[in-house]
Amino acid sequence: MERRLYIAGFIILFMALVAAASDKLSTYIAPATELNTVDKTPIHQFDTNGVCTCIPYDNEEELESAPKLELNSSLISFVKNYNTKNGKQLDIAKQKKQKYFTLLDSVLRENEVPAELKYLAFIESGMELNPTSRTGAIGPWALMPDAAKRYGLKVGKNDERLSYAKSTAAAAKILKDMYEEYGDWLTAIAAYNCGPGTMQRAIKKAGSNDYWKVQNFLPEETRRHTKKFIAIHYHFEGHGSLVTITKSELEKHLAAVAIYTANRHGHNTIDSIALN
Repeated sequence: MERRLYIAGFIILFMALVAAASDKLSTYIAPATELNTVDKTPIHQFDTNGVCTCIPYDNEEELESAPKLELNSSLISFVKNYNTKNGKQLDIAKQKKQKYFTLLDSVLRENEVPAELKYLAFIESGMELNPTSRTGAIGPWALMPDAAKRYGLKVGKNDERLSYAKSTAAAAKILKDMYEEYGDWLTAIAAYNCGPGTMQRAIKKAGSNDYWKVQNFLPEETRRHTKKFIAIHYHFEGHGSLVTITKSELEKHLAAVAIYTANRHGHNTIDSIALN
């Protein structure tokens, strides 16, 4: 009987974690460095060590053996080499544009998307306004005229794509819609670069929604764009987050968290969950 309750409790805990991820994946609730205590609702952000804030704890030493978010093995070499080569320039650029990083962080949170998406604007424009463009994509988020209009921005005279706040709010809505379409932020980031049409064709050719399979059918520019985003995220944050992993990678991580939590708290905690 006890064993059955243990198994049932583990399944319930895992399903609850996955459900929480689906509900909260698009919402930034707390700074990434804030850790959850036992009386807080689980959220899926990651501290400076890549430990999920959904893990309850009594003291930080308990988290030393906790599952950590891992960089996809296919990117380890790229991220290391990119940041070794460009790290100093990235730090200088961010220091010069710090006030815009702060502004974008705030607007993204207000629009209930991960604040780490600000690194996409950094890649798109270097946080510059870029008032002119050969392709027509201008502003810190490199928004095309049609997309900007669809999401409520004025284009032309007094072009609102050149407003850091307004263009960020529009980009947040675009990315949120793409997230809802594709199921994870990483695919949404790639689609922001190549366009929904190209992404849909790639998904069809891949026969999968998993970005690591879909990327093989995307333009080289988009693949490199996404890798650079992940590398810059790791450089500035020191770890990954919801925007650097796929849905399947998140589910795998949450499964490891569920096992870790069950093993650490033992049968009593799991049985309590099962019985309640």
